[in-house]
Amino acid sequence: MTTVTPHTAGFVPRVWAPAAQRVDLVLPAGPGHPAGPMHARDGGWWEADGPLPHGTDYAFSLDGGDPRPDPRSAWQPEGVHGPSRVFDPSRHVWDDGAWLGRDVRGRVVYELHVGTFTPQGTFAAAAERLEHLVDLGVDVVELMPVAAFNGAHGWGYDGVSLYAVHEAYGGPAGLQAFVDAAHGAGLAVCLDVVHNHLGPSGNYLGEFGPYFTDAHHTPWGAAINLDTEGSEEVRRWILDSAGRWFRDFHVDALRLDAVHALVDTSDRHVLAELSDETAALGAELRRPLSLIAEVDLNDPVSVTPTAEGGWGMTAQWADDVHHALHALFTGERHGYYVDFGAPATLRKAMTGVFVHDGEMSTFRGEVWGAPVPAEVDGHRFVVFASDHDQVGNRAIGDRPAERLTDGQLAAEAALVLLSPFTPMLFQGEEWGTRGRFQFFTDHPEPELAEAIRKGRRSEFGEHGWAEIYGGDVEVPDPQDPSTLEASKLTWDETTEPAHAALLAWYRRLTQLRREVDDLGSGDRSATDLRWGGDDEGAQDAAGGPFRGWLVLHRGIARVAVNLGDAAVDVPLAGTGSLSVQASFGQASVAEDGTVRLGPSSVAVLA
Repeated sequence: MTTVTPHTAGFVPRVWAPAAQRVDLVLPAGPGHPAGPMHARDGGWWEADGPLPHGTDYAFSLDGGDPRPDPRSAWQPEGVHGPSRVFDPSRHVWDDGAWLGRDVRGRVVYELHVGTFTPQGTFAAAAERLEHLVDLGVDVVELMPVAAFNGAHGWGYDGVSLYAVHEAYGGPAGLQAFVDAAHGAGLAVCLDVVHNHLGPSGNYLGEFGPYFTDAHHTPWGAAINLDTEGSEEVRRWILDSAGRWFRDFHVDALRLDAVHALVDTSDRHVLAELSDETAALGAELRRPLSLIAEVDLNDPVSVTPTAEGGWGMTAQWADDVHHALHALFTGERHGYYVDFGAPATLRKAMTGVFVHDGEMSTFRGEVWGAPVPAEVDGHRFVVFASDHDQVGNRAIGDRPAERLTDGQLAAEAALVLLSPFTPMLFQGEEWGTRGRFQFFTDHPEPELAEAIRKGRRSEFGEHGWAEIYGGDVEVPDPQDPSTLEASKLTWDETTEPAHAALLAWYRRLTQLRREVDDLGSGDRSATDLRWGGDDEGAQDAAGGPFRGWLVLHRGIARVAVNLGDAAVDVPLAGTGSLSVQASFGQASVAEDGTVRLGPSSVAVLA
């Protein structure tokens, strides 16, 4: 079901409020104040008398209470506490008729935050930078959540009007224009959506119906109700929201946030239902539609077909490649990095996807995960060296560029972009930006703002940050506007020689991924990792940063890395005649089947 029913003269507001005795339609800018009572329909739904035209503000009053925005509102121009506004998606004249869609598997994904990608922080400004992504070799633009949230700026994961598009970014019309422009540039669009919880301000869902349940709990409190009384319409609320992003906004993929927090004991998991409905919609629209799950269970059930009892996701995020790379390159062993750091963990992540696949996790204190069947293609898993969480949830939001040399950054990029997985980049990573990405909010309520500040400081009281940074650091104030400004990309960096060299390297890597079959393959059986040259360093979980050499085998192709500060001869394991296709730093092939790498260098051979 949808919030509004199409009508020749506009839209008929409808709302699910099963416990209400009376529901009134309120038109704040029109005559009547309120417009009058709505009519009860089957299943706890209420419907207005007639249609409202595009641009009309409206709200609902339950049993004489204060006006509330529509739980399925597409437009909240006055913020999440204000009235909803009717949005007619058909008003946008699409120019993407030639766009045939794109399966995200095996493609290069680029994660960006609309509010910090450009100084202006809007869809329109981001669209002006699309050619940069095309030149970089990106295939899919992944937008961090754009659902309406309280305040002007934030990460987006505290959205409360999950059908609406954040007004400060450009609202729903702005998103349509951005997607249209992306398709025109040959880029698919993935939208990050959050269904596992709502933010702390502007969440009125509980007043309308049993959207939440105390039967299960999440890190944010009561769980979304997927399996107790009233859950059928709550499930429909989630399923319909996905469908409208595909239909009304032409997005190509959804990234589903932290789906392990969608607790569902029903016979059929809501994600399996979503997968089957998305497949049917893709057939109807005649273009591929993708679902990417963020899930920390280390369980291949997420990408197992629904016919075999799985969730049927197109792909899932796999954090272990990041964890293994970060611990290996930096030597950090705090928090969840305690289980990583040895080269063997990177090998297991590169070949088996999950480091913990039924093994004991020191960090979790329990056996964790399940193995990925050998026949599952590596492209079903999204990997990265940086993302918003792994940067922004550090105490000061520092990026790897503050700790690693340019050569080491280039090596991380090669190992991710030429892995058997679906690689993802995080905005600014491609030129090694030194700018930070910090946690920022804009809650106007003083008590909530202070609670966010205290919570953030408390959260970073552990993890050993003083040891990591060499002393105590001050956690940025999320509410201070300077925290937002510090997180915006500095595009002028791209013209500086060192940054420009790294950017050129990323462009060359994406080109090689497209041109060399072995480097773009998802065949994990043709992938291996060898290492040597550091007998101390990170050979065990207690060691420091690894400063030896690594060789990633991709069929007959090789990615050779020297993390040390002296030149080294790296064996390529008898692959016959190979030549250097690209290098960052010094690299030359010898007749004995080795490649000589200069300090902090990386080479791609095929």
